[in-house]
Amino acid sequence: MPWIAVEAPGDTERRHAPATLRNRDAIADVLATVLPSSGTVLEVASGSGEHCAYFAQRFRMLLWQPSDPEPAARASIAMWCDGLSNSCPALDLDVEKADWPPAEAAAVVCINMVHISPWEATLGLLSGAARLLPSGAPLFLYGPYRRAGHLSAPSNEAFDASLKMRDPRWGLRDLDEVVAAADGFVLDRVVEMPTNNLSIIFRRREP
Repeated sequence: MPWIAVEAPGDTERRHAPATLRNRDAIADVLATVLPSSGTVLEVASGSGEHCAYFAQRFRMLLWQPSDPEPAARASIAMWCDGLSNSCPALDLDVEKADWPPAEAAAVVCINMVHISPWEATLGLLSGAARLLPSGAPLFLYGPYRRAGHLSAPSNEAFDASLKMRDPRWGLRDLDEVVAAADGFVLDRVVEMPTNNLSIIFRRREP
């Protein structure tokens, strides 16, 4: 995810992702129809921490657990979430490892990670969420995807090309491939979002 520094004196650890301000309300509107009424929400790959801070304020009945494998990201998360009583300190969570720190969660949320990471990270996310979530609990993914092998807009084609230039293991994934890899889940629904993104809601299937 592209970061820019917040220009604030003494605030050098706080990061800012410009897209957050544009997409957080639309994402929150979908989350309002998906999230449980209580419990802990694990956010995987929280990045700057801006989404976690915003969602914690909007959904105060839930406990928000951010995570990120990068120390600099966890420092930024701490600054954005400072003072929020329903946000926990960020976990050092690498989705490709089998030993995820949290013992339980009522929902898992992952925004804009799948295309900015190797395919193995997506497989780790799906596997780890399946181990963590109880039957019927939601796994929420957000970002741009291919559908039936095609991208929905020229802007996504350019974005996909730019990602692969940065790292050939990155790129927009085909939704059908993600669904096929989600062995522990059933696809609940796909919601069309602004700027050619999708919200994908899975539910943990019965063991």
